[in-house]
Amino acid sequence: MAQSQSVSARDFVRLSLELHLFFLRIMKEHSFFLEIGFMPRDRDLARQAARFKEQFNLLLREAVFLANRNVSNTVLSSGEVVTDKTLQAEQRTIQLSGIGLDTELTVQEQRLQPGLANPGLEAAVANLNQQTIGLTQALIQFKTIILNRVLDCTLFTVNFPLLIEHIRREAIFYVEHLQRLQRREQINLISELIAEKAFWDRIMKEHAQFIAHLLDPTEEALIDIADNFANRFNSLQNRVQRVQQSIFGRLFLGSLIRDEREATREIRDFKAEATEGLLACQIRSIIIPLLGDHVLREANHFLRILSSPSSLL
Repeated sequence: MAQSQSVSARDFVRLSLELHLFFLRIMKEHSFFLEIGFMPRDRDLARQAARFKEQFNLLLREAVFLANRNVSNTVLSSGEVVTDKTLQAEQRTIQLSGIGLDTELTVQEQRLQPGLANPGLEAAVANLNQQTIGLTQALIQFKTIILNRVLDCTLFTVNFPLLIEHIRREAIFYVEHLQRLQRREQINLISELIAEKAFWDRIMKEHAQFIAHLLDPTEEALIDIADNFANRFNSLQNRVQRVQQSIFGRLFLGSLIRDEREATREIRDFKAEATEGLLACQIRSIIIPLLGDHVLREANHFLRILSSPSSLL
């Protein structure tokens, strides 16, 4: 079996910064979603979540500064960094929650330009990676404490236990990818590519489940659509697992990827329409607008992965 190849300095800079542009914002928003979900009794937990939000925002600011003209147009144009709805979703969320978000940083992200990564940034990017690993590991621990307290009924939050597990899993995934990059390892084994697809199929399934349960019961048509997506991605996740377990799995990858791409494109469009509906106050729900844009960006990220040449290995 082929061994993982070493990542060049140029690719290390580009891949690290592209990962940060997507995931640092995701981690920042996870912290925000936790912050707004606590009861008045748990102000200390809300303050801890707010500190995480600010710390991730600072790291994202550094990543944005380093990323200009050092990342690919493919990533910048994918809609995984920011969408055409992100700024409005943040502004509306600030109005609804009374909690501040760094909208100027969003404007800076919208202005990012692509370019060929500068290998001379390797040391600065490695330092950013290490800082991010430490902060994300602390956030994982925080999420674990919250989850355990919710499950043993000593803490109430408006966030579902599954949602806390979900965002904890994403943080672990982020750290694992950063640690691999710090070792200069490249993902090129078919088993790792399939595992990545299994991860994102599960994420898409859970997004659909969350949407279905956060919509008002009167939104029956939207709930049905979300439930159908949950079932569809559950089926895809099961197919990925069968491919993982089969010695002939690679033979079935082509049709699986085509089906994943179609399903992800459709759920992306559904999330985009839903986010627009939330912003226009046309949907009854307890979904804050930034959450709509958040899950939209994750669908865009998965769609970009499915559209990359490496997905066809």
